[in-house]
Amino acid sequence: MLVGVGIGPGDAELLTLKAVKILGQSAKVYVPGKLAAKLIKPYAASEILTFPMTYNQETLEKHWEENARIIASQARDKLVSFAVIGDPNFFSTFTHLRRIISKQYPEIAIITVPGVSAITSFAARANTQIDHSFEVTDGSENKSKIVLKAVKPRKIAKELEKEGYNEFIYLENLFAEKEHISTVLPEKGSYFSMILARKP
Repeated sequence: MLVGVGIGPGDAELLTLKAVKILGQSAKVYVPGKLAAKLIKPYAASEILTFPMTYNQETLEKHWEENARIIASQARDKLVSFAVIGDPNFFSTFTHLRRIISKQYPEIAIITVPGVSAITSFAARANTQIDHSFEVTDGSENKSKIVLKAVKPRKIAKELEKEGYNEFIYLENLFAEKEHISTVLPEKGSYFSMILARKP
């Protein structure tokens, strides 16, 4: 099994309890750089894999493929972690590794442990609060949107369809006892809910 583990924005004390537990249980822990290795050093030994900082897609794919092969060779019959700064599902090297491993090594189960990301932790450092809608972008076209407090899921989806969104996931009470995740949107949702909408 392979676990993508988010290890926070840069402070070793901001790792979650679950992240520390998984890292400690892993037979092997890989990281994409020295900063990640330093952050998890209090909790686990790690091996650094090389991921060049370049926009050359061919070079990137070559390293992703090679590192995916290295990780897969260990993850077939062991618990292996790949620890990344922030969250493994947000603008992360792990996203590319997961894509390749899922396709080329489908026998390997893959899960993720979320981490504190810069998208939320920046507010603590900027000494500010966000209590209204805001946009997170890397400058490319928006193809995903998250709607918080989705108390009227179907109505929200109909409005988003006008903007070109056609894929929806409703998520409620995440990681809690009554967690509910579905592509079938209910008429009414709870305060602790959200909708992930995507364009084709």
